[in-house]
Amino acid sequence: MAARGESPESRVRRRRLDGRRQPETESSDSGGEHGADTAGGASDTQAGLESLQTGTYWLSRVVLLRSVAFIYLVAFSVAHNQNKQLIGEHGLMPCKGYLNSVKRYVGGKIGMAALAYTPSILWFFDWGDMDANLDGIALVGMALSAFVLVTGMANMVVMVTLWVLYHSLNLTVNVPGWESQLLETGFLAIFLCPVWTLSQVPRHCPPSLICIWTFRWLIVRIMLGAGLIKIRGDKCWGDLTCMDYHYETQPVPNPMSYYMHHSPWWVHRFETLSNHFIELVVPLFAFLGRRMCMVNGAIQILFQVVLIVSGNLSFLNWLTIVPSLACFDDASLGFLFRSGGGAKKAVLEIQNEEAAGRTSNPTKGMLIRRVVNICLGILIGCLSVPVVMNLLSSRQVMNTSFDPLRIVNTYGAFGSITKERTEVIFQGTLSPDPKDPDAVWEEYQFLCKPGDVYRRPCLLSPYHYRLDWLMWFAAFQTYEQSEWVIHIAGRLLSNDSTLLSLLDHNPFQDRDPPRWVRGEHFRYKFTQPGSDSAAQGKWWLRRRIGAYFPPLDLEGLRGYFQSRNWPHPHIPPYRS
Repeated sequence: MAARGESPESRVRRRRLDGRRQPETESSDSGGEHGADTAGGASDTQAGLESLQTGTYWLSRVVLLRSVAFIYLVAFSVAHNQNKQLIGEHGLMPCKGYLNSVKRYVGGKIGMAALAYTPSILWFFDWGDMDANLDGIALVGMALSAFVLVTGMANMVVMVTLWVLYHSLNLTVNVPGWESQLLETGFLAIFLCPVWTLSQVPRHCPPSLICIWTFRWLIVRIMLGAGLIKIRGDKCWGDLTCMDYHYETQPVPNPMSYYMHHSPWWVHRFETLSNHFIELVVPLFAFLGRRMCMVNGAIQILFQVVLIVSGNLSFLNWLTIVPSLACFDDASLGFLFRSGGGAKKAVLEIQNEEAAGRTSNPTKGMLIRRVVNICLGILIGCLSVPVVMNLLSSRQVMNTSFDPLRIVNTYGAFGSITKERTEVIFQGTLSPDPKDPDAVWEEYQFLCKPGDVYRRPCLLSPYHYRLDWLMWFAAFQTYEQSEWVIHIAGRLLSNDSTLLSLLDHNPFQDRDPPRWVRGEHFRYKFTQPGSDSAAQGKWWLRRRIGAYFPPLDLEGLRGYFQSRNWPHPHIPPYRS
C-alpha cells in the first residue's frame, strides 16, 4: 500500500516501474491497455496479440501495402503476357493507333491536353518499337511490386511509380471496372508511405487515420454501388431469381460454377438475399465504431472469397478485399506477424513509448505530412461529390470516372444478368469452296472460355485472359459492334503466331492455314449432374443459333483491313 504522503504522480510512476519488473502479473484486457505498459525488453510470449493497442495502424499498413503489391504483380503479369497481342505493334487494337487518334483530337500536339485525356508515359517514348515499350513498363512494374510484396516495405516514390506505370498501360476505350478500381486503390496506397524511407515500421511516419478512412470509404462505395445498381437494374434481383442464372452465364465460369449452378432453388434465393444484405446494409457498419467496422471488413472479405471460389472474375474480388483490410487495426492483425521480433516487436515498442509518455515532439516533416494527409482527405471528399450524386441517382452509371486520373470512381457489377449463355466459335476450313456441303470445318479453342463441350471449365483467378473476357461481350453483340472479331478472323487466316498465342488450340498447327474462317453462334448450357451427357464427360450442352459472321477469306478482307489501317495479313505462298 502506498504511503499516505505519496503524491499521485509518484504512485503512477511506481505502478509503471512495478509493471515493468513483473510483466507476468499483468492481465491484458480486450483493449490491450496493460500490454501497452509492458516494456519492449519483455519476452514476446508475454506480449501477444492482446498486448497490441487498438486504434493504431502500423501493421495494417504493412498488410495493405503487401496486398496492393500482390494485385499490381498480377496485373503487370497479365499486361506483360498479353499486351503485345492485344495493343502492341501488331495487336488486335494497337495502342499506337489509339494514341494517334487522341493526338489528332487534341490538336496534334503532345501536351497537357493529351495527358489529361490519356495519362500515359508512352507519350514521351519512341513509338518505333511499341512492343518493347509495353514490355519494359510491365517488367519494371512486376519488379517493383514483387519487392513490396516480399519485403512489406514501400515509399511514396515506389508507389507513385507503380501507379504511373499502370496508368500508362490503360490505353483502350473498353477498360474493365477493375482497372479503375486498381488505380484508385493504388493512388490511396501512395499516402500510406513515407516519402523516402524504406521500412515496414517507419517511426517518424505513423499511418494516417485519414488515409485509413479513404480505404474504408472506397469499400463502402464499391459495395453500395454494386448493390444499388442491382436493385435498380434487372428485375430478377427483385424476385430473387438472378442466382438461378449467374453461375452459368458469368463471363468465365470455373469448375465450382457448375456445381453451384445446380444448387437447390432455395439456396439461390438465400444467395440473392444475402447479396442484397452484404452490399446494401453491411457497408454502413463501417461508421458504427471499431467492432462493427471490423464486422464489416470480415463479412466483405468472406463474401469476396465466396465469389473467388464461384467464378473467374479476374483479380476483381481479390482487389476488393484490399480496402476491407483497412477495417482492422494493429490489435486485430497482430496474429499475421511472427512473434519475437520484426514489425510486431517494433510496433509494441512504439506503443510502449507512447504509453510511457516518451514521444518526441513532431518534426517539421511530420507537420508537413499532416497537412498532406488533410489535403488528401479534402481531395477525396471533393471528388466524391459527383460519385455520391451518381449513387443517389435513379440513372446510376457504374464503372465510370469523373476525373481523368481515375482517383475516385463509380463501381457496380451485374446490374443486368444474362439469362442464356451464348458463345462465338471460330471455325476454319481448307476447302476452296465454303459452301461445299462436304467442307470440313475445324474449331479453334480459346484458353479458358467455353468451346469444346468436353473441356472442364478452367480455374484461373486472380489471373485472367483478356481476349476470353472480350469474347463474352462479343457473344451478345454483333460483329459490326465488335470489329476486332473480324481482325481475329484475318489473323487466323494467316496462322498469325502473335494471335495464336492467346488461343489454346489451333486445328491448323503445322499445316497450311485455313482458306476460309467463319464465326458460328451457339447457345451453351451446363449438363445436368447424373445425366447421360455428364456420364459421357460433357460439361456443356450446346445448340447452334446461327452464323455470327459469314465465311471470310484474306482477299475479301483486304478492303476491310485497309479502311481501318490494320496491316493486311501475309498471304501464304500456296495461295498466290
